[in-house]
Amino acid sequence: MKTNILLFIIDMQYDFCSPDGALYVKGAEDDCRRLADFISVNERALSHIIFTQDSHNVIDISHPAFWEDGDGNLPSPFTTITWKEATEGKWKPRFYKSKAVEYLKKLEDQGEFMHVVWPEHCIKGSRGAALMEKVLEPVKKWARKGNFYDLVIKGTHPLTEHFGALKASVPVRGAPETQLNTELVDKLTAFDRIYIAGEAKSHCVATTIKQMIGMCDLGKKLFILEDCMSNVAGFETIAIPIYRKALEDGAVLV
Repeated sequence: MKTNILLFIIDMQYDFCSPDGALYVKGAEDDCRRLADFISVNERALSHIIFTQDSHNVIDISHPAFWEDGDGNLPSPFTTITWKEATEGKWKPRFYKSKAVEYLKKLEDQGEFMHVVWPEHCIKGSRGAALMEKVLEPVKKWARKGNFYDLVIKGTHPLTEHFGALKASVPVRGAPETQLNTELVDKLTAFDRIYIAGEAKSHCVATTIKQMIGMCDLGKKLFILEDCMSNVAGFETIAIPIYRKALEDGAVLV
C-alpha cells in the first residue's frame, strides 16, 4: 500500500523569502530552492500539498501603525511591547484599546512569545503576500498530473497574531477565522506522513508544529525539513523548546 504523504508548506511568501521583502528571513531564498528541488525529486511520492499564506490588514496589532507612544510616535519595527508598558502608557493602542491590552495580557500569560511589532508585511492582495514562484512552479508541475493543492489563509483578524496554521495565538471570541481550524486538522490526520517546511523556523513553522504535537498525535507523523526553513534574525533560540518537545513527541528532523 502506498504511503499517504503530505507536504505542508508554511508561509513561503515574497515578504519573507525575497531579499526585497518587507520581513525578509535571511537564507529563505535558499530554503525555497532546496524545497523546490525536494518537490521535483519526490513529486510521485507526494499525495497532497497544503500551503499556508500569511495575510494581514494594514491596521494590524503587529504593525507599527497600530501603536503610538505618548508623543504620537509609532514604534520602530522589532519593538517589543509588554502588557505593563501598554497599561502604563509607554505604548498606547490607537485602535480597539481595551481589546488590544487584553490581548497582550493573554499572550504573556501563555509564557512563550512576547508581542513584537513587525514591519508592515503580507498585506492582503499585495505582492508581498504572494507565494514564491520558485516553490510554486514545481507544485504546478505536480498539479498538472491531476493533483490539487490547498491554500490556508491566516492572519486576517487585526487583533491577534496568527503564527500557527491551526489557530491564532490568542483566538478572538466570535471570530471563527481565529479559532481552531477543524477542517485543516481533519485533513492533516488523514495522512501517514507530514513533511513540513517554510518560514520562519522561529515563529510560524515552530508555532504550527507546537499546535500539531498537541493535536490528534500529529507530531508522530511529522518530518521536519530543517534545511528548508530559517530563523528570523535575533530570534534564533526562541523556539528551541518547541523543537525539543516535537522530537520527544516522535517528530523526525530530516
